[in-house]
Amino acid sequence: MGVTHAHRTALTEMPTKEASDLQPTRHLVHVFPTFAYGGVPIRIADVISRLDGLYRHSILSLDGRTDAKSRIDTKIDVHFPQPPSGRLPGLVPAIARWLKAAQPDLLLTYNWGAVEWALANRLAVGCRHIHFESGFGPEEADRQLWRRCLFRRLALGRAERLVVPSHLLAHIAHEKWHIETDRLLLLPNGVDLSHYRPDGGKRELLGEVTAPGKLLLGTVSPLRREKAIHRLLRVTAPLLRDGSAILLIAGDGAERPALEALANELGISAMTHFLGHLEDVGGFMPLLDIFCITSETEQMPNALLQAMACGRAVVASDVGDVARILSSDNQPYVLPREKEVDFTAALRQLLDDPERRRALGAANRHQAEERYDLRDMVRAYEALFLNKALPKKMPKTL
Repeated sequence: MGVTHAHRTALTEMPTKEASDLQPTRHLVHVFPTFAYGGVPIRIADVISRLDGLYRHSILSLDGRTDAKSRIDTKIDVHFPQPPSGRLPGLVPAIARWLKAAQPDLLLTYNWGAVEWALANRLAVGCRHIHFESGFGPEEADRQLWRRCLFRRLALGRAERLVVPSHLLAHIAHEKWHIETDRLLLLPNGVDLSHYRPDGGKRELLGEVTAPGKLLLGTVSPLRREKAIHRLLRVTAPLLRDGSAILLIAGDGAERPALEALANELGISAMTHFLGHLEDVGGFMPLLDIFCITSETEQMPNALLQAMACGRAVVASDVGDVARILSSDNQPYVLPREKEVDFTAALRQLLDDPERRRALGAANRHQAEERYDLRDMVRAYEALFLNKALPKKMPKTL
């Protein structure tokens, strides 16, 4: 079911010949490693649904998954063509032929998995190109792989812009990938403050989960290795076993069977609920008493912004820009990944202090309102797409 976000101009709803003469339709080609549910596809789906201009979008999901298309407004002109397949070096001319036939006004590539498209465009096509790098898989959680650094230097050497959401990624892109500062843009993510609200909780989303008198710990995450949900199970296990709380995990993925087995091994399966994918995160997030992130690697996670907008207290691993993003009041609850005992202690402290939880939640909501309004991010993206000056008001991190 598509999201029903209305466009802000009548032009997008009913383009006429006169309107098209004034503002021609632009063809944007988006290349994703996957368009399954995850932070980057969901963010771009939300942006696509809110653009003011006349666009048609070709979204190529290199693994064939297109789950996140449910987030795109049904009125948008969007197609999901089959990408060329193969391996390097033969894949490069196949991509080049595809791009020459498609004739995009702008090529948009996302993360490492789409970097071959950046290379093919540089070597054989030369259309306008912007690359978005939003994070790493587990293989690059702690260090950059030198072969990938070299490949990125080559593939992104002529990209018009490299857009990153965090200070850490900006530093890596400049120092390791040799991206010049005038082509590098730090553009933090935004959150829909009207949809993600402290008063937006919907208990019916929990289905058969019943927890009278129990506090709710939880997370929203694809169940992938780098999200380290196994760590979340371990650090919450003492709290679940002594009856302090129950754990809600919204999201799905390949790691789910192993995580369910671990919950059983830890003796917490009865207090741990795997909810699968939830479309209405804005209805789920306000139900939590504490939102948790235990990832091995993050940069600027969408779910963190959603939790902040919903006025939740957060306990998180100290990765990427997480500490910068949160309110200063909440920063003491951002902990080293390996300090699992400290993570458990921080959760217990907040579970025992409802006033502190409320104060942290209010501070996080205020931070989201001040810095991470989705409308500002969409205006910045559209300025990039149109090659115009960036707006003065943009999401920011310190």
